[in-house]
Amino acid sequence: MFPFELRGARVHEAEGRGRRSFALCQAQHHSGPVFYITLQQERERLMCSALPEGLAGRLCLVRTRSTEDLLWATEEVLRDPAPGLVIAEPDRALHLNAARRLQLAAEAGQTTGLLLIREGQGSNVAETRWHCKPVPGGPDQSLHHWEMLRNKRGPCRSWTLSWDGRAPLKPEDLQSPQQKPAPDPCAYPSYPSYPYPAYAYRPG
Repeated sequence: MFPFELRGARVHEAEGRGRRSFALCQAQHHSGPVFYITLQQERERLMCSALPEGLAGRLCLVRTRSTEDLLWATEEVLRDPAPGLVIAEPDRALHLNAARRLQLAAEAGQTTGLLLIREGQGSNVAETRWHCKPVPGGPDQSLHHWEMLRNKRGPCRSWTLSWDGRAPLKPEDLQSPQQKPAPDPCAYPSYPSYPYPAYAYRPG
């Protein structure tokens, strides 16, 4: 099971320097068209030639002139049941009414939305919020740390993973050094062993 599966018919949020890597991973694990909606003045843009195989053909890039146009386009696409994933990058925090409209649109279209936000600009309406950042690793490693900051339907957890952004993420790529295995309730406790004293048997 994909551990980062986003609940459908809801809008989620991702922040941090690694938020676009998180969005790319989500796009690989969602079937159907993927809409990526950004502002025209956004300097950082996707390079379609560097995307994983099969994703560029499903990707629909939409660039808008203003944040209002971006929200309108995101809401309209979320209402359509055809997209597998809708990603949008607003440049400022959303008003409560705007965040609610996006959630209602996702419910109407039964689609999944992911907002890539700046840190501290999250909304209380979001289903989940993730903080994503790259972490140092070896010469052949691309390590990421993805932490769930908000979860309306369960506990928040964090993962460290090794992923190069090309092949689909697999369970064996995950590392969880912070999580310790639960103790086995059926296991016997281990007690220290002491040597028995040597007694000499003497018949009475």
